[in-house]
Amino acid sequence: MFPKLTNLRNDVARLIEAGYEVAIEHDHLVMRGVPYVNENGRVLRGVLVSTLPGSMTQEAPPDSHQVWFAGEYPCDATGTRMQHIIASVQHYVIGGALTVDFHFSSKPRSGAYTDHYEKMVTYATILESQAASIEPGVTARTGRVVASPDDSPFEYFDNASGRAGIAGLTAKLRKRSVAILGLGGTGSYVLDFLAKVPIENIHLIDGDIFEQHNAFRAPGAAPAESIRARMPKVEYYAQVYSRIHRGIVAHHAYVTEQTISLLEGHDMVFICIDNSEAKAVIIASLEAHRTPFIDVGMGVEAVDGGLTGQLRTTLSTPTYRNHVHERGRIPMTRGRGNDLYARNIQVCELNAMNACLAVIRWKRECGFYKDTEHEHFSLFNIDGNYLLNEDVV
Repeated sequence: MFPKLTNLRNDVARLIEAGYEVAIEHDHLVMRGVPYVNENGRVLRGVLVSTLPGSMTQEAPPDSHQVWFAGEYPCDATGTRMQHIIASVQHYVIGGALTVDFHFSSKPRSGAYTDHYEKMVTYATILESQAASIEPGVTARTGRVVASPDDSPFEYFDNASGRAGIAGLTAKLRKRSVAILGLGGTGSYVLDFLAKVPIENIHLIDGDIFEQHNAFRAPGAAPAESIRARMPKVEYYAQVYSRIHRGIVAHHAYVTEQTISLLEGHDMVFICIDNSEAKAVIIASLEAHRTPFIDVGMGVEAVDGGLTGQLRTTLSTPTYRNHVHERGRIPMTRGRGNDLYARNIQVCELNAMNACLAVIRWKRECGFYKDTEHEHFSLFNIDGNYLLNEDVV
């Protein structure tokens, strides 16, 4: 739904007040009911679509002078194709059911439109002026204001997807619920990446307090007052990431027999804890509920005056789980050795990379990225910069 016009960005509010049928869908500005002429000389109604930098309340100038158009081939009053404004003929999916057929290009004399009101009205006028020659009085100002059906979980538009032309791919990441178990170094970076994804709800599960050493393994720069406040990790991260994502749900709890139900009902669970013994119970529960999950792990050792080690990413889905148990891809007993990571060594870049590998694997599973190997286990060696993929399905 649109906010009250007093809060809505000025250029879009002006379009509504002028009587244009506008909505914001898939982070694009959409104007419906625009009259135009087809090749048979009939007056039809089409749709203009523009990228929309800025936010619901904060105006930003257009990032392009071009728009998309959905409809038949637009013509002038004589039925001649309007080649002078058509940059390309291309059927393209913006997102969901929102598709377009043409790319228009009509640059103003100044070289750029001042705002989206000027931009959209200019293109609507170009089309409706030809339609009015056939049906006097026909106009794009239908007076019908359509509330945006966009169910975006973001506090402001994801205009990056629209600007890059990947809104249709981004829609593949629209999931109802994803959980992150463990908000340590790697888990916090998983959250940082997922907060930019159109997931309805992101559940954070961790029983720890946000302390000083956590700040050196976390995204961004934590203020000293947040450390002194000794806030639960989940509450600190919920406070930070609720600035961009509306669906952050904090659970200040460790996963035990009493709280294991927190892992139920998610489309994906990221396991980012270093307690190997606890994973046996957690994984058994996820498997029993047919929940897909990605487990991450890191091992760091001091060797010959430097650090070396590996980053592990293991995907488990209801259709392929044998590798977890038969090949021991996820440690479920306490290990031995000179594992410095267990002593909270500050390796934020390794945490970030481990999170990157996990989130990229999930996005490939969703179809956002192409998945050519379908591996369910990967191991990155730090010293050789080598990535091993195994358990290919």
